[in-house]
Amino acid sequence: MSKGGGFLTPKSIANRIKAKGLTKLKFYCQVCEKACRDANGFKCHITSESHQRQMLLVAANPGRYIHSFSDQFKQDFLSVLSHSHGTKRMFANQVYQEYIADRNHLHMNATRWTSLSEFVKHLGREGICHVEETERGWYITWIDNSPKALERQANSFLLLKKKRSS
Repeated sequence: MSKGGGFLTPKSIANRIKAKGLTKLKFYCQVCEKACRDANGFKCHITSESHQRQMLLVAANPGRYIHSFSDQFKQDFLSVLSHSHGTKRMFANQVYQEYIADRNHLHMNATRWTSLSEFVKHLGREGICHVEETERGWYITWIDNSPKALERQANSFLLLKKKRSS
């Protein structure tokens, strides 16, 4: 029997099972898109030559990377909100939990927002969502400004106006 790490050895099966789930946020490098299982693995990654090269690129223009990560995070978060919940009022943390359930999501700590509350406030200021703060937390409602939605809204308004005048 060979000692080579085969595809069906118990060790390789265990490693694949461990790699399948989500990893801890503190052991994730967004720039390299590399997840490490523990502190030692993360430390080894940070000292690696490939990570050092990536960090030199980021250091040359950090604003561009943060802006790009922020735009991508916002786009993906709003995609989850609009496709899953439409214009229903939703608990912001619940939408965020759905967003991070995707293993390949972009982490918020790579964006310009330091917390979900700050991000939700930003969505309210931009007029993308209606935002409410309650004692339980933040609630958001997506505002559908697509041409089809605006046309539907105008048509329903006209129908309502005709019914009232008749």
